[in-house]
Amino acid sequence: MDFSFDPAHDAFLADVQHFATDVVAPRAAEIDATGVFPRDLITQAAAVGLTGVTLPTGVGGGGRPYATYATALESVSAASATVAVILSVTNSLVAEPVFEFGTAAQKDLWLGRLASGAVLGAFALSEAQAGSDAGNQQTTARLDDRGYVISGRKVWVANAEVAEVAIVFAATQPGASGRGVSAFLVPLSSPGITRVPSPDSLGVRGLGCMDLVCDDVRVDADALLGESGKGFRIAMRALEGGRVAIAAQALGVGQAALDEAVDYAKRREAFGQPIGNFQAIQFQLADLATDLEAARMLMWNAADARDRSSGARFEAAMAKLQASEAAHRAADRAMQILASEGYRRGSTIERLFRDVRAAEIYQGTSEVQRMIIAEHILA
Repeated sequence: MDFSFDPAHDAFLADVQHFATDVVAPRAAEIDATGVFPRDLITQAAAVGLTGVTLPTGVGGGGRPYATYATALESVSAASATVAVILSVTNSLVAEPVFEFGTAAQKDLWLGRLASGAVLGAFALSEAQAGSDAGNQQTTARLDDRGYVISGRKVWVANAEVAEVAIVFAATQPGASGRGVSAFLVPLSSPGITRVPSPDSLGVRGLGCMDLVCDDVRVDADALLGESGKGFRIAMRALEGGRVAIAAQALGVGQAALDEAVDYAKRREAFGQPIGNFQAIQFQLADLATDLEAARMLMWNAADARDRSSGARFEAAMAKLQASEAAHRAADRAMQILASEGYRRGSTIERLFRDVRAAEIYQGTSEVQRMIIAEHILA
């Protein structure tokens, strides 16, 4: 495998790194403390080319391979996990499914604006009783002679505070599980939609998470994304890309935690010398660096599979599992190395520790990833 980038992609990644370091990182603590959605930063991210990254240039996208996209998200996440997740949702979970499954009219209406960052998207799949069991949709979409009427409640919908459009999943054949789920492109200004703030979260604060309450929301029949009853397939395909992106997000946090630990080990002295001179510290740092690099290889492999094939479910599951858990270990060990300096409220490590925990939960828990991997190797 060759994951070297051509000069144009190298230039893009250099711009992303400058943006992450100079613009995003100084705002990370503020975003975490206030929980306010950083819309201005997303506008600036769009100007750098971080919206529509993988979409073809013909629809206004960057036309970049998934490995470039994932590497860019890793850089952003090292500065702020929140900003990286916002970008991954509108890119992987909204723009890409519209491009892959949308009609010509749907693409004309949404893709250019999603690619430019003028419009942000949200992905409304999870419900109170449909998390890991995503096919158990209680939200329904009833077809009549005027279109569809959607009723139900979606929970923890990232970006929903400011998003203009959401892909909403609903049962068009109630009781048929995943076989009866359809996907709809729903403008969030539609009558009958109420945005209710989701409970405050431990980390990755500022995602604009809302519960979307749909009270007889009427959409035209042409709001259907893909075929009726095939929405679960759309969701799973979107989550393949999303899981590569979350692997990148987790890696960014894990690498930032490792970097904090290395810097501290060089400057903190005990018993007359830097603690990095002690083998107990050196071995921990060596293990973390190896763990994260293994995850990075799996992430790049999954990104490559996403570009080359119509399915990367297995590779994406492995990448997300390894990256999220390796990053969690990195944040945990880094906090141990920094000791009281890292444990205090407001430290960088404390924020990274809280942020990284979510990567093992959203877009499929670690247990779900293990189920996918086991299903593949036992087939």
